[in-house]
Amino acid sequence: SDWSADSWSDYGSRDKPGTALGRTVPDGNVLFPDIFHTDHLLFYERFSAYQDYILADCKASEVKRFIAEYLEKVLEPSGWQAIWRTNVFDVLVGVVNVNFPALKAVVQLSEPFLCESQDSSFTLECMQELLELKEHQILLQELFVVYDESGEFDQTALAIEHVRFFYRCIWRTWDEEEEDEFDYFVRCVEPRLRLHYDILEHRVPSGLVADYQNLLSQCEELYEKFLNVRNSISSNDSDSEAENVSMVEGLKLYDQVEHIKQRLKLIENPLLRYVFGYQKYGSLQAKGLRSTGAKVIHVVPWNMKANLLQLLTRDKLCPESCGALEIQFHRDPLAAVNACYEGDRVIICPGHYFVDGMFSIADSIELEGYGLPDEVVIEKQGKGDNFFDCTGANVKISNLKLVQHDAVEGILNVHHGKTTLENCVLQCETTGITVRTSAELLMRNSDLYGAKGAGVEIYPGSACTLLHNGIHHCKEGILVKNFLDEVYEAPRIIMVNNMIHNNEGYGVVLVRPAMPSEMKDASAQETKGTFLFLEEIPETTKCSIPRFLNCIFHNFEICGWCAQLTQAGDETACAEGSRQEQPGCVTDELERYKRAETSEQTENNSEIANVLGATSAKKRQMHRKRLSELGFTEADDNLMSQEMFVSVDGNQFKWNGKGSFGIFFF
Repeated sequence: SDWSADSWSDYGSRDKPGTALGRTVPDGNVLFPDIFHTDHLLFYERFSAYQDYILADCKASEVKRFIAEYLEKVLEPSGWQAIWRTNVFDVLVGVVNVNFPALKAVVQLSEPFLCESQDSSFTLECMQELLELKEHQILLQELFVVYDESGEFDQTALAIEHVRFFYRCIWRTWDEEEEDEFDYFVRCVEPRLRLHYDILEHRVPSGLVADYQNLLSQCEELYEKFLNVRNSISSNDSDSEAENVSMVEGLKLYDQVEHIKQRLKLIENPLLRYVFGYQKYGSLQAKGLRSTGAKVIHVVPWNMKANLLQLLTRDKLCPESCGALEIQFHRDPLAAVNACYEGDRVIICPGHYFVDGMFSIADSIELEGYGLPDEVVIEKQGKGDNFFDCTGANVKISNLKLVQHDAVEGILNVHHGKTTLENCVLQCETTGITVRTSAELLMRNSDLYGAKGAGVEIYPGSACTLLHNGIHHCKEGILVKNFLDEVYEAPRIIMVNNMIHNNEGYGVVLVRPAMPSEMKDASAQETKGTFLFLEEIPETTKCSIPRFLNCIFHNFEICGWCAQLTQAGDETACAEGSRQEQPGCVTDELERYKRAETSEQTENNSEIANVLGATSAKKRQMHRKRLSELGFTEADDNLMSQEMFVSVDGNQFKWNGKGSFGIFFF
């Protein structure tokens, strides 16, 4: 077959025609006949088959019956051959009947006898005996239909492929216990199908894929143990001590299974898997100081000339020449960083460096470009999750331009410790900078653009200081995540004199869960979906943004005063429009425009600070209530100092598609 993994199509491309069935040669030494090539189906082909023809609106308990009814309509009951594949052997069989309710085919060995196994013990007699034990019935998903040019068995091959894919990639052994009031396709099939294709098309970080697979294995193992315990209790009616112990063990296993199931659902959800994130590099260990205690300067020259060496010695090396200074030279910035120990310094000379790999910085080091950022460019080559991962206690990166390609995660991830980014240019591919829980970022005099997600993502429990930066041409400018949960401390944010412009969505977005009262109001308004965006604040209410936002934030609706204000603002806008049509002094108009623009930017900064502060206050109130319920009437001030520290001043927001600030509920 000439098909390759790169030919997988985006599942959003529904205008592309489906792929015709081809043939493929089975692997191995035995000359098996060719089989239908069906495992390359596009997302929308599988999606349409499961939604429109196989599962429709069935419940979890009805899945097997719906599949059997579908197979009865499309599957040829006899007259075709297939390769029966297991983990131990492959054997050619002929199908003589189909047991649709059991999803099994009645088969017999084909002549001549063709079998390939890991050892020579599977003879004709052994296979006949095995089939007799199985009553000649084997699962349909274990059959791979032999290719036939007539097209008579195309639908049979496709139907078996859909069944095989479903039980291999979609179905979970615990799905039958899902509540039947939910649509199984919407609840389980669609998110798992999307995740499968997101992984195929390298849209999910490899660490998150590994987490998902590990959780899936753990859940299957625990669920099997739970079933064994439950069955042992059901078969024993005695009220003995052993019975009570089994019940306690069963409850513990059930809680563990439910916890893992919830984590799996978070990863299967395409939005929540990134909102909640995951700790990927917690095990990355720092090297620490060298055994000798010496610190090294690593120099990366693209093309070292005499005059460049003189300048480098004068500017960077001479101030430290009085000590025992060791200098190492590298051709590759990644090799230089990998050779670093605690306290080392990397100086990168002007040039355009192409790097195939990821920078994992676990020690406190300095990475500095010798020159302007546009003169010292590090560009990523090859596919990978991300570009820079920082876990060091104090990492500093300066005077560099970072260019990202073919990544799944952001250009820079700060997982632990403090990272300082100064005088840098970041050309992003996916998200920009991510500041994880317990991490700290100081970004100064830098320019970030091109992110398909947020330019900067700020997680709960982190600290982020943004001073004199440009963040533009991203999906969202800055994304602040505050989960209103006692497990997460509110992020500490300082934003001063940043220029946030030309982003597709909002300049700044706050992500937080909806409160029960808000969910009730949302249901009353028949809001569709799990997520809800607040509408952009009307421009005419800019002069009273704090009160307007406070009204929306706490009441989830506009009070009468705000409604009158909005109406009055509309009338004022009309009056302003009529005045603009009248001739007047151009200078006065420009002066009024400048004053209005300055006032608007001031209000934007005040708006963001007020809403983030209100979110923090609500979280503090929830925390006090929980402590009160536990019997703590007077909480320690340090324990209660989880307010979101916010300083927002002097920032400019221009030409952002949805406005300066928005709130994202989930």
